[in-house]
Amino acid sequence: MPDRPRRPRLRRALLAALVTFAVAVPVSGAARPAAVPAPAPTAHGPLRDASPAALEERYAVSRRDIRAAGRMAAGHGDLKRAASLRAMAAPGRQFLAFDGRDGGRSTEVVGELATARRIAVLVPGAGVGLDAYWRLRRDARALHRELGEAAAVVAWLGYRSPATVSPAALTTGRADAAAPGLRALADGLRAVRPAVRISLLCHSYGSVICARSAPGTAADALVLYGSPGVGAPNAASLRTGARVWAGRSDGDWIARVPHVRVRVPFVATVGFGGDPVADGFGAEVFDAGDGGHSDYLRPGSRSLTNLARIAAGAEPLGASRD
Repeated sequence: MPDRPRRPRLRRALLAALVTFAVAVPVSGAARPAAVPAPAPTAHGPLRDASPAALEERYAVSRRDIRAAGRMAAGHGDLKRAASLRAMAAPGRQFLAFDGRDGGRSTEVVGELATARRIAVLVPGAGVGLDAYWRLRRDARALHRELGEAAAVVAWLGYRSPATVSPAALTTGRADAAAPGLRALADGLRAVRPAVRISLLCHSYGSVICARSAPGTAADALVLYGSPGVGAPNAASLRTGARVWAGRSDGDWIARVPHVRVRVPFVATVGFGGDPVADGFGAEVFDAGDGGHSDYLRPGSRSLTNLARIAAGAEPLGASRD
């Protein structure tokens, strides 16, 4: 019997096991963050003015909203959330938007948006929320240091990130809901800074969101890294004028996730299809080094160097395929 037909069956079996695991493992910890109460934030409206004075006013309003959410979290007895929010409300932090409800949403700027010549938007994957926000902040600061003072990094936690091990992390539902917000952010940045270079740097499940927001995006570059797939068969089907890049580090466990889509009766379509770093996908593949799934923005890494070069409009160093 030839071996060839076994691969599709094996991949489907692996995916089925992954689905079973995600459903069977208790996810009470994933539900907890959404249960922390928070007040309704101040309504900002779209970003229409990127002058230093207008931005500082917006940052100050968001800071007050974060502090109010922190007080409510403390009153609720969630000291971890309260501590995270106190750090987020520190002087000098710059949030374009914040909403502490339903797990939390935020958009933070590292650098000077009013004068930046390049803007990189970080779109995080699963397992990121207000309680672990420091990780996203750390990555944004690392990227900003690599890019230099002529750039601004926008850390976009604009959706309820699914738990890493959960049914939501295996379907496009959260990404479908998040995509309009990411598209609106890119459009707003383009409107207030029309000559600036805008790059969307999309990690893991965040790459699914970026793919959903890709048609007609105002971004110049779409960078998919550590991706489980994007819910599309190839780069052309993203229908974007942005330059599409993809990278995966040698030590990333996501390479072992089957790149298939399977319809699970009465549930959803599970999985994200084609591998963005595969030859047939059609993205430009860059060298992402040898780190793990959470190491792409680690200082000194090849992946950080190349992500920054792409965001700056330069060609990445080396090649993942020689």
